[in-house]
Amino acid sequence: MHVDVNFYDILHHVDSITAQDSKGQSSPTEEVPLPETDINLEISFAEQASNVKEFFLQSENEKEDDTLLPNYRLPQDKTGITKIGDLAPQDMKTVTSLALIELTALYDVLGTELKLQRTAKVKVNETGVFRVPLSVLLEQDQKKVPGTKVPLILQSLISLIEKGGLNTEGVLRIPGASSRVKALCQELEAKFYEGTFNWDTVKQHDAASLLKFFIRELPLPLLTVEYMKAFHSVQYLPTKKHRLQALNLLVILLPDIHRDTLKALLEFLQKVVDHREQNKMTLKNVAMIMAPNLFTDHTSSLKGVDQGAVTSAARTASIMLFMIKYQKLLWTIPKFLVAQVRQHNIVSQKKNVKEKAMKKLLKRMAYDREKSEKAEKSLADNDKPQGFIRVQAPQFSKVSMAVQLTEDLKAGDILARFLNQESGSSMTLTREEVSLYEIGGNIGERCLEDTTYMKDLSQLNPHAEWVIKPKPKE
Repeated sequence: MHVDVNFYDILHHVDSITAQDSKGQSSPTEEVPLPETDINLEISFAEQASNVKEFFLQSENEKEDDTLLPNYRLPQDKTGITKIGDLAPQDMKTVTSLALIELTALYDVLGTELKLQRTAKVKVNETGVFRVPLSVLLEQDQKKVPGTKVPLILQSLISLIEKGGLNTEGVLRIPGASSRVKALCQELEAKFYEGTFNWDTVKQHDAASLLKFFIRELPLPLLTVEYMKAFHSVQYLPTKKHRLQALNLLVILLPDIHRDTLKALLEFLQKVVDHREQNKMTLKNVAMIMAPNLFTDHTSSLKGVDQGAVTSAARTASIMLFMIKYQKLLWTIPKFLVAQVRQHNIVSQKKNVKEKAMKKLLKRMAYDREKSEKAEKSLADNDKPQGFIRVQAPQFSKVSMAVQLTEDLKAGDILARFLNQESGSSMTLTREEVSLYEIGGNIGERCLEDTTYMKDLSQLNPHAEWVIKPKPKE
């Protein structure tokens, strides 16, 4: 890889400017606790916005002090909260389509233009560590570590800082020496995939600069070309609730590799904030430092340092702050979208049944099926009385169990029963490795949180199957 010395000087200068802008800043959000506010995920965000007539007045008041952030919380949902990653790919594809429709409607109601742009064809590196598209990195990394979802270089940099740098004063804020960062980039390009790079020689501030460099120099931005302007425009939405709702939908819309990488980055940044007493890096500091790396076009730095561009990027710190503070909410799929997926599946199933080919097949199989169903119904009536569900657990020695539905029975209770049955056996799966899944009926597949009330969910999806199986590896 050809390395431009001047480019690394620019890189160092950009870090220095941002560091100076954020040095000594305090964050009232961490000093003024606000009451908790429930966030409504059951009703369409656009519908909520259209029903709140006073939100324009509210928005003017909010803009006077953008540092006071509510403590949003998710209200208890008896049918379970759905996180990104809980749904089957076909259901997630439907969620993505619905999220784009919802985002468009929300921006329209709020009178804000939603700008999406196509990804232009750009020449990119097909090998290496830096300035390589996430999709190419993932393909390379999965050859070394199957199942990898986040680039190994980013994992390595985060791991290094977490081991020894979270307590380092000014971590992320104080840039590493430009000459060392330049040399480390060259060495990583040559040795990272060979496994011969010596991480013990990397200083914490240099590692932080490398991390920011990696994110900033992605040829296809972490927030993607298509949605970058939409992320930018979040800062102009009238209320904090609307900004949070828009960010939630935008995170859902990101491609898997971009979303997984963003999640790893935000979780790391929260850990930095959690150590603010030692490292003097408040939420506001971290947001100001990281915003230019996510929201600035990586090619602009090659043309020289534009103070106006840096200042403009700094204004996106409020969006960065939201993404760090509310990251758990952002990875939640709103209940109204999941409900639309269920309805979509019901309609699709009805259409399939009406197809001529299916009708002919059903006619040919009608007699045999009727006999089979009568036999199965007889067995089911004897084996699974009304008010019970049959839970399958292929990985366990007790592969099936009839479970009586009660008002307070939760998914976690069912898991506990199976695990108790396995205590003392050779079964090696732990509570953290398995989940109860809702499969079929009006959903493709959905991983259930332990607090899901099973009677309520079985009424919502009476034709589902219930299966205990390992969670996908993160």
